[in-house]
Amino acid sequence: MEVIAFIVIAYLIGSIPTAVWIGKAKYGIDVREHGSKNAGATNTFRVLGKKPGAIVLAIDILKGFIAVSLLKFINFSSWSSDELIQLQLLLGICAIIGHTLPVFAGFRGGKGVATSLGIIIGIQPFAALICFSVFLIIFIATSYVSLGAITAAILFPFVNYFILHNSNIYLIVFSVVLASAVIYAHKQNINRLIKGEENKMNLFKK
Repeated sequence: MEVIAFIVIAYLIGSIPTAVWIGKAKYGIDVREHGSKNAGATNTFRVLGKKPGAIVLAIDILKGFIAVSLLKFINFSSWSSDELIQLQLLLGICAIIGHTLPVFAGFRGGKGVATSLGIIIGIQPFAALICFSVFLIIFIATSYVSLGAITAAILFPFVNYFILHNSNIYLIVFSVVLASAVIYAHKQNINRLIKGEENKMNLFKK
């Protein structure tokens, strides 16, 4: 029962529609009706500006981190390390589902990239640092957020296995599934990138 309760809590945490609530409360705007129509940090930056975008990004990352950190409230002295990782990944997946299908916002959410980053920070902080650094380099060089996110997602399984030498099957499968999910969520962005029609975003432009 304790585990089931935390699974529900993780989903509800992920379901907090940060971009939607901030947009409506502060600006009277539903970001899902503007820009890319996505309830995520990138579209918030594009529609509402840098400050609300940064707030949404920080909170969405925090949602994933908190979800996998719920284990601190469970007595797991008799659990094996593999069992703990399984539960962390399960809670993280529930948070991503909550972010993409939020019960508090009509099940119309974001793509889950920022929340996924929070999950990786909570489980594998060094892998998160590498992938985020690659994301920033590509984003700054090209001004394409989507390209940075896709590249970082593809890199994650390779960092996990070849750099961190992680042989835990659950983490390996999770990293591959997560990368595939991010790529699938960005399929329209990929088409626009191929056609040269993808929107750019310059954080340094006033």
